[in-house]
Amino acid sequence: QVQLVESGGGSVQAGGSLRLSCAASDDTYWNYRMAWFRQAPGKEREGVAALLTDGGASYADSVKGRFAISQDNAKNTLYLQMNSLKPEDTAMYYCAAGPYGGVSSALSLHAYNYWGQGTQVTVSS
Repeated sequence: QVQLVESGGGSVQAGGSLRLSCAASDDTYWNYRMAWFRQAPGKEREGVAALLTDGGASYADSVKGRFAISQDNAKNTLYLQMNSLKPEDTAMYYCAAGPYGGVSSALSLHAYNYWGQGTQVTVSS
């Protein structure tokens, strides 16, 4: 079964750091592409970071140099390390999984079929 459970969200001051975790079921972790998205109230959900087939990663321009996506295969867990947080990073963050295949962008909503429940990140000034 496809299961994604996020954790690690919270409230921090600007400049602080958080690490989000996404625990995935075996089927999801080993057979799907995985990524992090975020959505602020009243705004569209946007791709933040995604794992690529070659082991690299793709990041939104707004988080490059500050966020890092990683994984621990032994724990079936995806991570998002967020440093130098800004108030504009405030959003609900979601872990996503989608089938491998031809997609225009690994950060596109259309590449993903399954979603976690989300974890809230709030950055104050």
